[in-house]
Amino acid sequence: MDVAGEIVLVVLIIIGIFGRASILATAASLLLIMKLLNLQRFFPTMERRGLELGLLFLMISVLVPLVNGKIQTKDLLGTFLTVGGICALLGGIIATYVNGQGLYMLKMDPELMVGMILGSVIGIVVFKGIPVGPLMAAAIAAMLMKLVQYFFR
Repeated sequence: MDVAGEIVLVVLIIIGIFGRASILATAASLLLIMKLLNLQRFFPTMERRGLELGLLFLMISVLVPLVNGKIQTKDLLGTFLTVGGICALLGGIIATYVNGQGLYMLKMDPELMVGMILGSVIGIVVFKGIPVGPLMAAAIAAMLMKLVQYFFR
């Protein structure tokens, strides 16, 4: 029986609780419960589709103000003609490209996830940051790794 994975999950639960990262603690708890209940057969599906499901809920939460009337359709069209709207559009383009690089990095080096999680908890606790998820952390890590490779090859 692989106890190392269970120990890592328990450590992540503890870090999540003390670091006020409830999503981390909840995710690690669910995975630990699934492992203890011998439900590992669902892990490959969760690994393949989990990110998509998380992004689906994120997209839903971002679109809710449009649907419930907090943002009017006429206001949307005018937004693209402002400096802020253009910056937001460019920010979305850049973010999706960089996030793609982060996703590629995670596929190639999944062990880096532990460092990103620990870094996120430190950012929450020390710098009063807001956890935005492992994909953005991976994107920034991928950019930093490319900079390091460029300057120190």
